[in-house]
Amino acid sequence: MADCKLTPGCLFFNDQMANMPGTAEIYKKKYCAGEYADCARYLVFQAIGRENVPKDLFPNQQEKIQLIIDRK
Repeated sequence: MADCKLTPGCLFFNDQMANMPGTAEIYKKKYCAGEYADCARYLVFQAIGRENVPKDLFPNQQEKIQLIIDRK
C-alpha cells in the first residue's frame, strides 16, 4: 500500500507528537504507511478539507469524526 499523501505536512506528527517519538512511530506504521483510509485525520480531510482537521485529533479517534464534520 502507498503512503498517505498527507504525511509530509501532517501537523499532528510535526507538532503534537514531537515529544512522543515511540508512539508517533507506531501510529505512522499503522496509518501513514498502512491503512491511511482508516485514519481519523485523513477521513476528516476527505470530508471537509485539511484546514478543518483539528491539530490534536489522533489518527485512531474515529469516534470524533462525525462530530467534527457536523460542526462544520
